[in-house]
Amino acid sequence: MEKKIELSMLLDLYKGLLTDKQAETMELYYNEDLSLSEIAENMGITRQGVRDALVKAEKILTEAEEKLGLGKRIEALESRLKNINELIKSGGTAKEVLKLSEIGE
Repeated sequence: MEKKIELSMLLDLYKGLLTDKQAETMELYYNEDLSLSEIAENMGITRQGVRDALVKAEKILTEAEEKLGLGKRIEALESRLKNINELIKSGGTAKEVLKLSEIGE
């Protein structure tokens, strides 16, 4: 998965682990696509301060994902749902659909 998309997803999942400043910086950079200079100007801090906040927040988010794995679980569930939907559309049997929908498969 592309880094920006992955970090944006992790931000949605683990935003509560960040300070308000870190969360705002991440939102502006990854979701609003502002540059470091634009964020620095908007927040009244230096460009280096923005970069430091991003690096620290990224570390917190990636460590949380490594420990909890919610992002990977969501991806796996989305993949399973896609497979179930395709099976249903192609005329799969109820037994096949139930087998795909079992947790832990």
